[in-house]
Amino acid sequence: MNDNRTPVTVLGLGRIGATIAEIFLRNGHPTTVWNRSSGKAAQLDELGAVRVETVGEAVAASALIVVAAADTATSAAVLASAPDAVRGRTVVNLATGRPDEARELAAWIAEHHGQYLDGGILGVPQTLGTPDTMVMYSGSPEGQAEHGETIAELGTAKYLGSDAGLAALHDMAVLAGMYGLFSGFFQAVAMVDSESFPVGEFTESFLMPWLRSIIDVLPTMAAEIDSRQFEVNFSDLAANQAGLRNIRAASRNQGVATDLLDPLQRIFDEQVELGNGADSFTRAVSGILGVAVPSKS
Repeated sequence: MNDNRTPVTVLGLGRIGATIAEIFLRNGHPTTVWNRSSGKAAQLDELGAVRVETVGEAVAASALIVVAAADTATSAAVLASAPDAVRGRTVVNLATGRPDEARELAAWIAEHHGQYLDGGILGVPQTLGTPDTMVMYSGSPEGQAEHGETIAELGTAKYLGSDAGLAALHDMAVLAGMYGLFSGFFQAVAMVDSESFPVGEFTESFLMPWLRSIIDVLPTMAAEIDSRQFEVNFSDLAANQAGLRNIRAASRNQGVATDLLDPLQRIFDEQVELGNGADSFTRAVSGILGVAVPSKS
């Protein structure tokens, strides 16, 4: 093992944590591991991991501490059991959590004279350590400068800036997009299932090809939103208001509830009532932001 590599501690040996520890070990980092229940991820012992019994021992062992807990609240509770050990160390929290939780934990780490980076992983254990996993993180510029190369061993790393809450915000936003996709999928398959049409065939032959083509237009839609001009590149808001109304009516006629679509219809209706019907349908975002975005003059 190359002792010139940064010593790393991994707290939490679930599937993600154990994989992170294995990556660091295979890359030559002296690696200390801790888990609430002892003996987990026994394969790490064969790779040379140093297993300790307490959080304090684990944190004190390394310059870089990676926390792979279930969520940020759990990470904070784990670290709170050894507050003095944090001094002079960089803590990278890779648990899922909210921006406010990340900022609160960053403040606590700073009070105890450590550096804090909050991160999110877009990937699965099988793709960790490859370009197919994105690791986005934010927080201490000093911590990033010192340990950015080590963090990048976990995947395609993107540092988002000094605000510790930015990575969590991006993580939550990506997941929000994912759940929006799921809600559309659920609505679509419920509609065809109401006529006993095979959901699998519909998904593969009709829905997936269409959604793949839609993904390609998202950058243009994002540019419309960034510009705040809402020029129509594809379709205006009034047309989508009418189209969504017809989709909801067709769903109800099939005995399918429209709970997943009703909130979007309300936003479309409100924006049309405000006189924005001729704008791109991306103007609907202004109805979510809760701030007034003027119409084009």
